[in-house]
Amino acid sequence: MDLKQIHDLIKLINKSNIGEISIEDKDGKVTIKQKEDHLVQSAPAAIPHQVYQIAPPTVTNQTIDNAAEPSSAPVNQTAHKPLTDNLVTIKSPMIGTFYRKPGPDKPNFLEIGTEITPGKVICIIEAMKLFNEIESEVSGVIVKILVEDNSPVEYDQPLFLVEP
Repeated sequence: MDLKQIHDLIKLINKSNIGEISIEDKDGKVTIKQKEDHLVQSAPAAIPHQVYQIAPPTVTNQTIDNAAEPSSAPVNQTAHKPLTDNLVTIKSPMIGTFYRKPGPDKPNFLEIGTEITPGKVICIIEAMKLFNEIESEVSGVIVKILVEDNSPVEYDQPLFLVEP
């Protein structure tokens, strides 16, 4: 079972009234429990037997006018205006909670104006109690941060705009 299938299952469970589902295949076992006030939590969710690899963020070329706007106000709106309209969008590879820093008392991974290179950790996305470090696939300078720290993100949601 790949990560996309797990994300699809989570979406399906959230839309239904199913309380819990367990799926086992040759690669391992996954148990998903829906968080609801009226459900009694009798036992913690089972830990998967296999660690699933996270695909790198999807990167597409867009102009800043075509970039998706976040649902809440963007962080650090004092960004300098880019010299070109050819920006790269770094998108979320998964559903989860977006974190700009490795810990509560640690500095942010990125600020506007930070230079990034492929392989540099740019954020953390927590999914199913796992903290996944998201690495950049592109080189450039961060022009805009589109998501607030500690906020939920969807699969393929724009996170950063980068000037190559």
